[in-house]
Amino acid sequence: MSKMRFGLFMPPFNSPPTQNPTTSLQRNIETIQLLDRLGYDEVWVGEHHSAATEIIADPLTFLAHVGPQTRHIKLGTGVVSIPYHNPLWIADRAILVDHLTRGRLMLGVGPGSLPTDAAMIGLEPEQLRPALAEDLDVLVRLLTTEEPVSVKTDRYELVEARCQLAPYQDPCFEMAVAATASPTGPRLAGKYGMGMLSVGATTEMGFDALALHWDVLEAEAAAAGQTTDRSRWRLMGPMHIAETREQAVEDIRYGFDAFVDYTQKTLALPPVRIPGDTFEERLAWIDESGWGVVGTPDDAIAQIQRLVDQSAGGFGCYILLQHDWANWQATQRSFELFARHVMPVFQPSQKRLLAAEAWARSKHSELDAKNGAAIQAATDRYAQEKAAQQPAGAGQA
Repeated sequence: MSKMRFGLFMPPFNSPPTQNPTTSLQRNIETIQLLDRLGYDEVWVGEHHSAATEIIADPLTFLAHVGPQTRHIKLGTGVVSIPYHNPLWIADRAILVDHLTRGRLMLGVGPGSLPTDAAMIGLEPEQLRPALAEDLDVLVRLLTTEEPVSVKTDRYELVEARCQLAPYQDPCFEMAVAATASPTGPRLAGKYGMGMLSVGATTEMGFDALALHWDVLEAEAAAAGQTTDRSRWRLMGPMHIAETREQAVEDIRYGFDAFVDYTQKTLALPPVRIPGDTFEERLAWIDESGWGVVGTPDDAIAQIQRLVDQSAGGFGCYILLQHDWANWQATQRSFELFARHVMPVFQPSQKRLLAAEAWARSKHSELDAKNGAAIQAATDRYAQEKAAQQPAGAGQA
């Protein structure tokens, strides 16, 4: 694989819900601005409508707001829950944001992760994945062709529908499908030649299925005549790092228990449910299961390398999971340490720098002696020149 990219997956987890939601949303914006300055490549923002912690209802609106406040970072929906919407309006809004951000948009799609969201619009969990497959086909046609689309389902109807505006990116912005443990995501990603967001990569089920997921994607792509590209495969996992393991643990005493309580008592999503009743039990599970990292940059490096090995061929981007485990100051420090000490390990510039350092050190003794001799020779010449310039008898009484 070539240069690995790095980013953030922002549901967002703003917990507990007693926080001021307006300032929480502002902190989400400032997080993306910080990552933009630190050289992160991309951010993915989620869509949720219930449960009081993941409070961004429309990632496309949010990203349109963030776009002018950032410079380089690519902005993705992570994800738009397609079964909740009419595909025509998803396509039109995504195209609009692609233009407003001058081609920085990425469209991540999925079935929806909060059952409470689906329940409010009368959808059962078993309906969501078939609906995703059905609606994604419609969405792709709307985005990539000029042919009118007519379709009728039990959730919407389109009559000779088409997008009046083409995407800013030609022929279309990158699209990616979320994958946790089931084969639904990789099958759809392969069928349509899309990227894959492995949001459950570090869970027990997701980790075990990593290589299988890529095999499924490749098989579906071959059957559909699509090409595959591991650089468009993103793996997600949570981390909080500090200069020492002890400091990292102390940092997350701020909000880790509130996050765990949300996974245990509110979030009806078994793959990210953290067991344990005490802080110590929960932290021990994080360490033993491999789901996340609470430690140092070296621990983060080891975790990413573990995923590279498990993927059986590599992947293109590692995305951190956004959370409020630590306070804002410690969270910023974690992002900075990750950018400074973790990201370079998986990018070609560090190899060149280390090679340049090794070469310079191999020449040190020889060149140090030559340079010292050259400096002394220059000093001696100057002294000789000054002495030669003095008139005869100068300096005598």
